[in-house]
Formats: sequence, structure tokens, C-alpha cells
Amino acid sequence: QVQLVESGGGLVQTGGSLDLSCAASGVSLSTYTVTWFRRTSGKDHEPVAAVSADGRNTWFGAFVKGRFSISRDNAKNTVHLRLNNLKPDDTAVYYCNAALDIATLTSHLWPWGQGTQVTVAP
Repeated sequence: QVQLVESGGGLVQTGGSLDLSCAASGVSLSTYTVTWFRRTSGKDHEPVAAVSADGRNTWFGAFVKGRFSISRDNAKNTVHLRLNNLKPDDTAVYYCNAALDIATLTSHLWPWGQGTQVTVAP
């Protein structure tokens, strides 16, 4: 059974930074594109960033505007999302999931984890 665990969220001031981690059990992430999503109350999961299986290709939502970076450590079966210059609009629960390739990054192959809350104070 695949289980995704997101961590690293917290409360920061505007302009602050956070490092989010996505860990998986029951599956090796190394052959999948991994996408970070975020969700606010009443809205669907919004893709934030994605990284291809080999780490060579990345994608970011237009709203990111160079503030975030994504990386993966296939040896540790984890994917990281670095959030910089955070804004109150970034407040959301952040989730990770997987796709077969970066062309289908908005798909999610496995059940959602619990996510990690990011709160950005004005």
C-alpha cells in the first residue's frame, strides 16, 4: 500500500521560507514524476511544482515566479519543495503525489496523504 507523507510546513511571516518534504512508503518514487499540489478550503488541488523521474525536468505554476525550487533524492525516496519569499496567498495545505510523466503532472496515482499546512502571516 502506497503512503505519502508530507512534512515541513509551519507558520512564517511574509517573505519567509520553508522546506517541505515528501516521503513515500510502499513504492519507489524514482520512476515517477512527482508533483507538489496545494489546496485551500473549498478549492481543488492546485499544482505548484513538478520534477521528472530523473530530476532533469521541472515545471512550476505561473504564480511561483521563481520563488520556489523542487528537487529529489531518489536514494532516500524523497522529494523536496523549497518555498522562498512566501506570501499570504501561499497559505494552503501542501500535498505531493505522482504521475507517470511530466506531461501528465496534474494526475495523481495514489491516495492523498494528510498534507502539510503552510501559513504565511501578513
